[in-house]
Amino acid sequence: MPIIDAHAHLYPPEVNASPAAWAATRGEAHWATLCTRVRKSGRPVQGFPGVAELLRAMDAADVERVVLLGWYWETPATCAWQNRFYAECLRMHADRITAFAALHPGAGAAAVREEIARALDAGFRGLGELSPHSQGLAADDPVLGEALELAGELGLAVNFHVTEPDSKDYPGKIATPQEDFARLARAHPRTTFIWAHWGARAALAPGIGAEVRALDNVFFDTAASPLIYPPKIWREMADAVGAGRIVFGTDFPLVLYPARETAPSMRSLAGEAGASGLNAGELAAILRGTARRVLGI
Repeated sequence: MPIIDAHAHLYPPEVNASPAAWAATRGEAHWATLCTRVRKSGRPVQGFPGVAELLRAMDAADVERVVLLGWYWETPATCAWQNRFYAECLRMHADRITAFAALHPGAGAAAVREEIARALDAGFRGLGELSPHSQGLAADDPVLGEALELAGELGLAVNFHVTEPDSKDYPGKIATPQEDFARLARAHPRTTFIWAHWGARAALAPGIGAEVRALDNVFFDTAASPLIYPPKIWREMADAVGAGRIVFGTDFPLVLYPARETAPSMRSLAGEAGASGLNAGELAAILRGTARRVLGI
């Protein structure tokens, strides 16, 4: 079955050549803490592939299209810089790549509107991966709110990074209260939201779960799933919200199975989905159908 990977990242060659040094010169210390660290085994947390390697990984996993997400960079300049790189990726590989734009509300309302306009002109289909908490901003930041409202008007989806509150501590972990995302979804009903990493299981939470399940403009991606949750999460979330609200995403080039893999792969997570007990219709929706519908692919 052809797959859409709706959550992946890619960086320009200068980042890949020396990630930590690049981050130091750009003032992107938080990204470096998360993405350039090494596990206790001595293996890196993730790889730094180029476009050609991304396409090979897609072919190996029968991924027909990938959605490249931006990052919650600490500086507006880096957001704009990555967006220009993604625009070039789109120009070269529009048949295989969809892109979301990185944004920093600290740039100001006018600059954020201009960045969204440029992204739309370049063929981007969304905003994100956004994380105001990681950028030192309040979830009710007015510039962020304006961007979310504009996304709804323009038909751009918004991907939010959502951290599992009960996960073990790790370098760079920042709390992202689930209530903040629910409040934003209520405030912007015309905007389609994708909560990354299963939305930190908010749909299953005793307190907020019923409210989250009722937010029909909220979807959930599966990015980094095996690093956070056991395989039963697929069945639990499909039962809670329906496969039509789940989109497949790997968080490529993160290494998802570090005990047995040394390089990033899209194929392994697709295999976990296939072995999760979901029926054929549910798998078809999660691996491809929901993303096509939500992103207009």
